[in-house]
Amino acid sequence: MNNHPIRIILVDDHKLARESWSMLLDYDIRFSVIKECENGPDAIQEVSRLKPDILLVDINMYPLNGFEVTQKVLEADPSMKIIGISVNNQPSYANKMLELGARGFVTKGSPFEEITHAIVEVHNGRNYVCNEIRNMQH
Repeated sequence: MNNHPIRIILVDDHKLARESWSMLLDYDIRFSVIKECENGPDAIQEVSRLKPDILLVDINMYPLNGFEVTQKVLEADPSMKIIGISVNNQPSYANKMLELGARGFVTKGSPFEEITHAIVEVHNGRNYVCNEIRNMQH
């Protein structure tokens, strides 16, 4: 791994969730949260402006949900690496994100170590779906 931190944009309409994730990720020298967005339209604009390494996007948001944000970002930049995050642990959410072109999916119930592992895996070109979802699909 090179010495540059993985540049991340966080998208979540809950301020506390955004701030918590940002603080935890910034505490790890492997990561740098370069922007926090509270909605999809902001995220789409900031991704094209800042070109992050990873986009972490919440699924349940208004006016655009995480599925729509993923679709629009990847239409503009098919190489963008996106990880969906949701409080919902339905395998269908993870499957839909991957079908849309996202590279990963974690739940808000995933251990933080697993979330950081997902970011590193996706950054290194692999897909990652959290254990909670994988265990439900068997």
